[in-house]
Amino acid sequence: MASIRDLKKDINYVLGDIIEAVYIWEIASNKPNSEEGDAIINEAVDSFDELITKINDKSVEDRKAHLKAVNKELEAKANSLVEKINKLS
Repeated sequence: MASIRDLKKDINYVLGDIIEAVYIWEIASNKPNSEEGDAIINEAVDSFDELITKINDKSVEDRKAHLKAVNKELEAKANSLVEKINKLS
């Protein structure tokens, strides 16, 4: 397992790239500030807040297992958001 700092950076980069992909789609499809795009961006921001809160939770018993679970959750949420971006028309 990488360091906590690296995990936080991964969360930031992955979700930031997803938000950037939404902006690129909006520009390419000439639909600025679309409701679909805003919904995906809001979900990405909520996911970021939730994951960072979980990382900062020091009350867990097995910290290493907890951080691995957060990493898996990041992957699942990122894949879900990418699928939503791909479904945009």
